[in-house]
Amino acid sequence: MHAALVGSLFKWIFYGGMLGILSGSASALFLESLEFATDRRTAHPWLLYLLPLGGAFMSLVYLKFGKNAGKGNNLILEQIQDGQESIPFRMAPLVLLGTFLTHLFGGSAGREGTAVQMGGSFSEWIGKVFKVDGIDRKILLMCGISSGFGSVFGTPLAGTIFGLEVIAIGLVSYQAIIPCFIAGFVGNLVTTAWGIHHIHYTMGAVPALSASVVFKVMVASILFGLTSLFFSELTHGLKKMYAKLFKNPIIKGFVGGLVIIALVFIFGTRDYLGLGIPLLQQSFEEPVAHLAFLWKTLFTALTLGAGFQGGEVTPLFVIGATLGNSLAVLLHLSAPFLAGLGLIAVFSGATNTPLACFVMGIELFGSEGMIYMFMACIVSYLFSGHTGIYTSQQIGVSKSKLHPIPLKSTLASVRNKKTAEKEKA
Repeated sequence: MHAALVGSLFKWIFYGGMLGILSGSASALFLESLEFATDRRTAHPWLLYLLPLGGAFMSLVYLKFGKNAGKGNNLILEQIQDGQESIPFRMAPLVLLGTFLTHLFGGSAGREGTAVQMGGSFSEWIGKVFKVDGIDRKILLMCGISSGFGSVFGTPLAGTIFGLEVIAIGLVSYQAIIPCFIAGFVGNLVTTAWGIHHIHYTMGAVPALSASVVFKVMVASILFGLTSLFFSELTHGLKKMYAKLFKNPIIKGFVGGLVIIALVFIFGTRDYLGLGIPLLQQSFEEPVAHLAFLWKTLFTALTLGAGFQGGEVTPLFVIGATLGNSLAVLLHLSAPFLAGLGLIAVFSGATNTPLACFVMGIELFGSEGMIYMFMACIVSYLFSGHTGIYTSQQIGVSKSKLHPIPLKSTLASVRNKKTAEKEKA
């Protein structure tokens, strides 16, 4: 028995290490390209006016060459859940190029989706080269998620758990915990070895545990969860609306770019373009506009809804942190403290991964506020309901026994059922 366990360990050290090297290197290239794109856009404001052309171009590229790669993260989740499709290696360069153009021209998007898709592409390639069986293929794909996530955010432990937790709500497969840890750990080491440095934030002083503070954190966490729900539903709703209005994806991408340009003129600011890192940093240092979280939500949902490439997670960080900053005055708590809780809690509700987000909080901010972090993540997770940014995410266990969910339902099937019931009514 032990010989088999040792053999399995060495096998996954090999696979996970190889995947970590590939994903970590790709993440380093990706993060450098994003920094270059952001610097160019900041130095040359006129690049924003090329956003419609950029959207049309990438829509054309995906239409001609993308095939099922256009399904993005959902394709990876479906394959782990017994899907019968292949993840094309072209997914990696396509999503890298698409996300680069989104940020170069000013779309509001993130980076996690790109890193995870690159990790998934490398996982599938490794599986094909070494002719792994069905079970090992699923584990490899989970490793791809962990290595991509852990390397792009500098949080290998959160990446490990995210790869396990994101597949199905309420279910975690510990069979993949060692492979995912190896892939996430190596991926982060490789990204760092390439000279990539991640931005760090501080929550400042953590308030002493008291009934008053616990109550205030609970109130804030409920709002974080409802914000997660709003972001997810708005993004999915806009994707559906864009697809209905513009059957041609090229026209859809072009119009989507025009909409973002119009928003910049309406709001008179470019603070909500790109990743939003300056706004995120400001949330931990000084007051931000009270509705900044809402405007970042709108910019991001309209960008992704129109089909631009990029992830949702970094914008979710910004949305959560700015909301926490705004709530600080109302709840009489430290702004950096609530910004930190908001950063991980809104992400938790939108991805249904409370454990990964809790661990991420410890990796980012230290363990002093871990009780409040855990509360924020699980309460937000609960109040986001059966919604989320990944429509192919399965509901392994319903969040409430008063709301039974059919076996192997996905967030998409639950949402479609609700829509059908409303139309009948």
